[in-house]
Amino acid sequence: MTTPAQDAPLVFPSVAFRPIRLLAISLLLTVVAVAAAGALHHPMVGVFFGVGLLLGLLNALGVQRSVAAITAEAHPLKKKMAMNSASRLMVITVIGLAVAFVFRPAGLGVVFGLALFQVLLVISTALPVWKKLRTGTADGGWDGDAAPGVEGNGNSDD
Repeated sequence: MTTPAQDAPLVFPSVAFRPIRLLAISLLLTVVAVAAAGALHHPMVGVFFGVGLLLGLLNALGVQRSVAAITAEAHPLKKKMAMNSASRLMVITVIGLAVAFVFRPAGLGVVFGLALFQVLLVISTALPVWKKLRTGTADGGWDGDAAPGVEGNGNSDD
């Protein structure tokens, strides 16, 4: 007898997630966005862009917490993770769209900030994986802090 996909146990690969580094990059991008938008006489677009980056970071931290909590259970289920993700994404989307609508046109910066944060998140997690694949070391720890429950090398410079 096979297990339905929604009832199958969760298995997550090791992922290098560095929230402090992402926060620093987000702050830097916010400063650049405020300066660029200010030069065009619309500094609030840059501020809202930073709000979008912050919402993206909060979402990523929520993912990290929920993965740690759900995988710590005796029988973690994909269905539970999917429902958690869907509800969190719905809340983030409603907040982002509400800000964009209420503070239009400058509030649209929130949507761009959210979108750019997703790109940053993918790049920041894919680069260490790509680097490990290129060097051929499959069993070593990640460079820097690892996700909860994942072995790292103990660096805590972030």
